[in-house]
Amino acid sequence: MTYRYITLFLLIPLYFTGFAQRKAGKTVFILLDEQAIEQCKQQYQNKDTAMAAQVNNLIARADTLLSAAPYSVTFHKTKLAPSNDKHDYVSQAPYWWPDSTKKDSKPYIRRDGRRNPEIYLLHDGSQMGNLCNSVEQLTLAWYFTGNEKYTQKVKTLLQVWFIDPATRVNPNLNYAQYIPGLNDGRGIGIIETTGLTVIPDMLTLLQSSKNIDNSLISGIKQWYKQYLNWLVTSKNGKSEHSQINNHGTYYDLQVVDFALFTGNPALAKQTLQQTTIARIDQQFTPDGAMPLELIRTKSWGYANMNLWGWCRLAKMATLVNVDLWHEQTIDGKGIKTAINWLMPYALKQKAWTHEQIEPFTYGMFTRIVHAAAAVYPDDNLKQYLKEHPLKSRLNDIN
Repeated sequence: MTYRYITLFLLIPLYFTGFAQRKAGKTVFILLDEQAIEQCKQQYQNKDTAMAAQVNNLIARADTLLSAAPYSVTFHKTKLAPSNDKHDYVSQAPYWWPDSTKKDSKPYIRRDGRRNPEIYLLHDGSQMGNLCNSVEQLTLAWYFTGNEKYTQKVKTLLQVWFIDPATRVNPNLNYAQYIPGLNDGRGIGIIETTGLTVIPDMLTLLQSSKNIDNSLISGIKQWYKQYLNWLVTSKNGKSEHSQINNHGTYYDLQVVDFALFTGNPALAKQTLQQTTIARIDQQFTPDGAMPLELIRTKSWGYANMNLWGWCRLAKMATLVNVDLWHEQTIDGKGIKTAINWLMPYALKQKAWTHEQIEPFTYGMFTRIVHAAAAVYPDDNLKQYLKEHPLKSRLNDIN
């Protein structure tokens, strides 16, 4: 995996077994499945032993967050962007290292899949990751308990990150994943804001909380509108749009999610129809392989991460009447073919022959199958889940 703070979501099955229907005066969930989360709450209230244990663990984690400091790119700042504005997000390219053959070590050189520890000296990325994970856990703790102490903390976190002039982050990623000696930031860095897709659904879940008022939601939506505009008009945004591997997938994922959140379904549909569908032919082979991910040093992780992004895009696409699940090229390229291609490796029926410098994990593939099984009437998918079930309805993947 490229970034650990793309650790969406605590409730994996709840995001992928269906979608909330539009209701008068109510914002639709984008990824979260309203019916599934309500079923979990009912099980908890009925004192189902397994669900109670999972929710109690969630509550314990949320309780530790109540006393945690808020998060901001203006806190713990160790490097200013060239703009000299502390509100600008800054991060360093993870796979680029000092060149020992150069006196000043610059420009840095690439070592794919191997993280330069210098990146951890910058804290904007971890601050954003902590924000997204904290908002999610606190929101879910409130949902299951009704205790508004959790939403009061959520309100503070959101105000500090998105609203307050002294601490808010600027709605751009001009300086993400810069490479010393080469540039001040790259479009590739845009994948780092994928975690922000958790916020819209949490706000929808919080609609009945007394602490989350319309002015807060309006202010956050305004920030997302500005960031979405930057995504589709800026040099870095256009650069990421042009990427044909997982970066293109996760660029589309953000544009579609943020467009739906800010009331622009036309942009979401246009992105899916004009950009995302074209990526099927670019990214997949007729038998389902993903060559652009398989050439990486963490090929198994990247292949799964990319396909997970496609599943999330396909789920959102249903909200604007686009059927990405069944979209295929004439020669058979598509999501289902890719799942089928990975299946024998996940079942260890075939040996993985591509480079994988990190240990193999299979949780993400199980989540992919769980998402697909709700769409495809495929006995193989159901059999896989029977043998490899999700460990928890409240599946914490942090």
